[in-house]
Amino acid sequence: MRAAGIPQGTLAAGQERSAGIEAPRGMEEDSGRVKISDIRVKHIDRELDPPFDAAWDPVPRTSFEATLVFVETDTGLTGVGSGDTMAGFAAHAHHFIGEDPLRMVRHVETIESINFHAGRFWPLEVALWDIVGQACGQSVATLFGGTAERLPVYASCGDLKSPDARAESAIALRAEGFRAMKIRIDPRRADEGVAAVRAVRDAVGSDLDIMVDLNQAWRPAGDITRSIDVPAARLIAERLLELDVLWLEEPLKGDDRQGLVDLRRSTGMRVAGGEMAQTFADSLALLQADAYDVYQSDVVLAAGMHRSRQLAELARMRNRSFTPHTWSNGIGLLANLHVAAGVGAGPYLEYPYDPPGWTPERRDFMLAEPLRIDGDGCLPVPQAPGLGIVLDPELR
Repeated sequence: MRAAGIPQGTLAAGQERSAGIEAPRGMEEDSGRVKISDIRVKHIDRELDPPFDAAWDPVPRTSFEATLVFVETDTGLTGVGSGDTMAGFAAHAHHFIGEDPLRMVRHVETIESINFHAGRFWPLEVALWDIVGQACGQSVATLFGGTAERLPVYASCGDLKSPDARAESAIALRAEGFRAMKIRIDPRRADEGVAAVRAVRDAVGSDLDIMVDLNQAWRPAGDITRSIDVPAARLIAERLLELDVLWLEEPLKGDDRQGLVDLRRSTGMRVAGGEMAQTFADSLALLQADAYDVYQSDVVLAAGMHRSRQLAELARMRNRSFTPHTWSNGIGLLANLHVAAGVGAGPYLEYPYDPPGWTPERRDFMLAEPLRIDGDGCLPVPQAPGLGIVLDPELR
């Protein structure tokens, strides 16, 4: 069911409402404009049994949480977003209540001003774009440029597997239609990780493009493990070049711009990153330094949709690639898909998938149907107005 059909009655546990906040003075007199009438935040979760042991998590995940943001208007349109936790947003909702949801630049700049003091509220922008698309009768991808109606994806693997197990998974991915996969490597167990990449290359030959992620750019809260340095990253990159790896992701701390430049120039390996750059200025600084070949801002966790589009266009003008990080949930994947398809991102879009630990059913549990690739290894862009989100009926 479309999110627009979600009733506005009693809130479920874990749900917050901005009710009681009056529209700014004068807005109530402007009857010719669509107005934001309410913003609701709902927290949901799904138990993971067995747990999922993600390579970047300190301990295996026993549950998967998601935050849904519903932006309601006085015309009956409702936009849906998801991504970060939106913790503390209720104190800032008054900046949006009573405003025209189509004033997107105003909303982006407001979110940026709030983010400076609080969390990352980009799921709100996602919900607003969902409304804009519905109001215009167009998919958001069309509004962002309409470059593609589907995008080839890579299976983004999440856990650390032995060489034999990773080779078996690669064979299965190829049989499902995937054209590429990303393998996680613990740089402190580089021999084992490189062996896994070698086993995959031996198993599938040139049938799959391979990317490698070292997950060194940022750390989960409380994890103070230091990143590896440039010489260590260089040794790993040189070994992976021999295996025709397409790019090496997050080989160093995300703010080590000079180190990233040195690594690129000394090895010739494509370097990817920037998924969690906190501000648009941070992303521009990386671009100005020419730190990456592939820029990966996640539109629901980092820069937002509007700013990611700007970054993508600037990167392409410099002959660099843009393909967003997408490891959140099905709604986050859809938001990144629309931006990527709009601007012509590539060569692939990230598709979190590493069965049996990480499946579309787990990733997209809030949707009526999980997002799946077609037989050609592509993810189709929903053509319904907005983002094309169809929620699980139980979330009505």
